[in-house]
Amino acid sequence: MLVSDSLEKRNVASPEWALAQRVVASPDLRTSPKLCKFFLYIVDCYLRDAPEDATEQQIGVHVFHRRPGYNSSDDSIVRSQARLLRLKLAGYFADVGSHEEIIIEIPKGHYLPVFHPAAQKPLRPEPPVFEDSEPVSVEKVQPSLAAEIPAPAVFVKRSRKMLFLWTAIVSAGVALGVLLGFVWGRGLPLQHNSSADLFWKPFLKGAPPLVIYSNPLFTGRPYTGMRLVTPDLQRSPNDTVDDTYTGTGEASAIRDLTRVFDAHHAEFILKRSRLVTWDEAKSHNLIFIGAASQNSALQELRANSDFGIDLDNDHQGFIFNRHPRPGEPAQFKPSSANDEYAIIALVPGIDSGTRVAIFTGLTTNGTQAAVEFVCNPNSAQQLAKALGKQGDAFVPFESVLHIKMSGGVPLQADIAAIHTHP
Repeated sequence: MLVSDSLEKRNVASPEWALAQRVVASPDLRTSPKLCKFFLYIVDCYLRDAPEDATEQQIGVHVFHRRPGYNSSDDSIVRSQARLLRLKLAGYFADVGSHEEIIIEIPKGHYLPVFHPAAQKPLRPEPPVFEDSEPVSVEKVQPSLAAEIPAPAVFVKRSRKMLFLWTAIVSAGVALGVLLGFVWGRGLPLQHNSSADLFWKPFLKGAPPLVIYSNPLFTGRPYTGMRLVTPDLQRSPNDTVDDTYTGTGEASAIRDLTRVFDAHHAEFILKRSRLVTWDEAKSHNLIFIGAASQNSALQELRANSDFGIDLDNDHQGFIFNRHPRPGEPAQFKPSSANDEYAIIALVPGIDSGTRVAIFTGLTTNGTQAAVEFVCNPNSAQQLAKALGKQGDAFVPFESVLHIKMSGGVPLQADIAAIHTHP
């Protein structure tokens, strides 16, 4: 199987890459160049520890030559080929590769492969039935981003049942310890039933929500200078317009969202704001990331809100308060370069039973801090206390965060104002 020189040189010393090469050379795969390219691409993502490159969008662009930002809801090429690739891999390790010491699988809902010892491969077939015997099983433990650590099903005779049962319990403990260590290192939230879980609860069940991130227009070229397209910007008919950019804070926010959703084995659909169609969006839960001035879909939503963002005469951003409550200011303005404000809102969606979450900062860093705030169980607890939350979900609300920054990095965020809605 021919692969790019860069992939081959980067991974030539890796035993996982050598295994991948044997897989694509097998009879079932070597006649499918696209599947081979798909497989080697995601194995390379695994070896580079780059799960962000193994998303449906990135695979569609780099493997199947789709245009950046293509509508993956309408084009299922990656999902359909992934299903076929999973079947091919299972066939290889059941037949030609049955001698392999390492097994490769692609967990459903993700595209980053996992590698685990063949001895740990989950036992799928029905177990043989022995006289005077009963099954003892240990549930499979599966982290979402990298490695699957299944504990084997164990079948024992009654006379030795307790010995094997204790062995299974110890094995499960070891597997769980490895999983906790992995998740701790990745920063995934594990405190289920925390305030962060309750905030995200409406978005983790049912159809995947749409995550709609800022997608502003720029004119010019990267090498000659680019300018943000605003209503008052004078442009010539020959000006080129580019809508393929977003902020670094929005990118970090999507990373944090991915960790939360992966920790709960849930999915979301990522959309550039300029690609959103309301026929699709109105029946989904929606998560907006970025200011309305640069998120055209959020502008079109025109949701009634108590807090909004505007510019003063010096073009400095501030948050205005339409309905100040006792002790609240009418405006929230940064006092220094290390001061930032952001808005978090959780409001009813367009269709009955849906929800809309909005995260928007005065700058891209504020947007990042707002998403981090509700992804972290400790800071999300502040929201729960401020709302006087009762029950198993957050009530609709809007909140202003005051954020302390250093070098463009959010250090601390506190609630400056919060309004609940019936």
